[in-house]
Amino acid sequence: MRVNQQRLRSDIESNAEFGAVPTDEGRGRTVLTGSEADRRAREFFCERLRDAGLSIHIDEVGNIVGRWVPESADPDAAPVATGSHLDSVPEGGIFDGPLGVYAGLESIRAMQDAGVEPVRPVEVVNFTEEEGQRFGGGLIGSAVATDEMDSDEALAIEDSDGIPLGDALADIGYRGEGRLDASEWDSWIELHIEQSERLEDANVPAGVVTSIVGLSRCSVEITGEADHAGSTLMDDRSDALAATSEFILDIERATNERNEVSETAVGTVGKLDVSPNAPNVIAGNTTLTVDVRDVDYDSIEFIIEEARQSLARLEDQRPVETTLEHPWDRQPVEMSDRCRRALHDAGADANLETLDLHSGAGHDTMHVAEVTDAALLFAPSRDGISHNPREWTDWEDCADATRVLAGALARLATE
Repeated sequence: MRVNQQRLRSDIESNAEFGAVPTDEGRGRTVLTGSEADRRAREFFCERLRDAGLSIHIDEVGNIVGRWVPESADPDAAPVATGSHLDSVPEGGIFDGPLGVYAGLESIRAMQDAGVEPVRPVEVVNFTEEEGQRFGGGLIGSAVATDEMDSDEALAIEDSDGIPLGDALADIGYRGEGRLDASEWDSWIELHIEQSERLEDANVPAGVVTSIVGLSRCSVEITGEADHAGSTLMDDRSDALAATSEFILDIERATNERNEVSETAVGTVGKLDVSPNAPNVIAGNTTLTVDVRDVDYDSIEFIIEEARQSLARLEDQRPVETTLEHPWDRQPVEMSDRCRRALHDAGADANLETLDLHSGAGHDTMHVAEVTDAALLFAPSRDGISHNPREWTDWEDCADATRVLAGALARLATE
């Protein structure tokens, strides 16, 4: 099969115009779910699906499915599916999500051009609200498709202005009917940019993910007492921010300690709110998040327990009160041996080297892998940059990774 690099590039560059933002370097876009940019991106995708002869279904949470059923295929057979997402973070890059969507479409076109005769249908999917920038915590479309979230619950999620997801989708004409059921798929493969430097450093065009990290997220609050910065002596202070700084360093220490057992363990305090946040007032309260990830769930449990012990110590040693809530906890997810083997074999057929690696980010595949055989394929990211206008994957790398994807989809669809 021959992947048409120029056709793939044209699709991605055309999509980049929707929500395009001015930038001094690179190419940026902002495509929030339910926005005008989202509507235009969806319409263009549907046009390209029709051009390739695919039928289209839009489910009630806006997931778009393009379906190819050639004469050789049993229309009732479980489909092979691929895809990703078209939404973005604010001022994100042009490859995160769209590469997977349009590589999926290009894979089908490559099969059509080569006269491949699948015995089962092939589908390409755009999942709704993967990034979670407007509604909820992300991965909404795939959560509904895998029955991890009820459709009514998803449609009721409100943005910061109180607008429900269902209304936003209806406003742009993409609230459809029924529910996409990923458990009915024979298999699923998602192509995504790596968002790291391992493939670039190894000079390898495609990475086959072995597992997706587990992820736990905690909300922490540390309460002291706000007071005057000039008239309150050091011994009389109940400084919530000073206590918080110790806690953050404890998270870093615990994660570094765990790296002696598992080098892929990471712990991050990425969000911190300080009150009253004034230059001449001692901080009376802080709220922060702790994000912990690893392919080994024992690492996650270890770091979370260290976080609890750190807070207990702070309460003993400082005049502060603390709380820790643990609302989000996901186990690591292993990728399907069958799908991974199809990717490696497809790489060998195309004379392209493939590298096994893990994924430190979730992606929609994290949900899909819970209900059917699934795999995640990475294309190189220049300098590992992502969620940024400087995000870049060379067009040749895009095409090479798509060749691997197309070959694997063809293998799975003809089994």
